[in-house]
Parts: sequence; C-alpha cells; structure tokens
Amino acid sequence: MEQLTLTTPALLFSAISLIMLAYTNRFLAYAAVVRNLHDKYLEKKDIQIIKQIKNIKQRLYLTRAMQIFGISSLLLCVLTMFLIYVEQHIVAVWVFGLALILLIISLALLIREIQISVEALEHHISDIENN
Repeated sequence: MEQLTLTTPALLFSAISLIMLAYTNRFLAYAAVVRNLHDKYLEKKDIQIIKQIKNIKQRLYLTRAMQIFGISSLLLCVLTMFLIYVEQHIVAVWVFGLALILLIISLALLIREIQISVEALEHHISDIENN
C-alpha cells in the first residue's frame, strides 16, 4: 500500500467545505419554511400545514445528521494530518478510513433527504394537477 501523505486528507477539505456550505444553505431554507408554516398555521389551523411541518421536521433532522457526519469527517481528516505529522502512519490510515466512511454516511443521508424533498414536491404538484 502506498504511503498516506498530508496532501491526501487535505484534498477532502475543499470538497467537505463545499458540502457543508450546501448543507447549511438547506438548513437555513428549511428554517425559513418552518417559520412561514408556523405563521400560516397560527392564522389557519389546516391539516395540510401539519403534514408539511412533519415533512420539514424529518428533513431538518436528516440535515442535522448530514452536518454532524460531515463535520466529523472533516475533524478526522485534520486528526489524520496531525497523526501523519507525528509519524503515526498506521493509526492515520485507520482514522482517514473512518473519515471516509463518515463522509459516505453523510452523502447517503443527503440522498434520502432529497428523496423526501421530491416526495413533498410531488404532493404539491398533484394538488395543482387535481385542481
């Protein structure tokens, strides 16, 4: 196996940073939607709004998990670089492998969150089509 160098985990920094930016943007958009739905619900207690809030809540929890796994991956990449610096190469390889697994989990959660988002939009589209 080829030696793990400082540049290998450093390559993930820009990718993870961009992913975290996208996750944060999603979270902020959901927060705005929740506030909007909250105001609408206070005006009119509609069951559809409750369903939308439940959907958004599920997506918020997924986004939080995506962020936690993504940040953990980034932290382990930093730890990997430190371990390489102090010449603990075998431990660094295992830590970097764990960082990659956490990133994979984060991206898998993103796929699930996208599926839920599409299902929610399909409900809105079917409402329009039915009227």
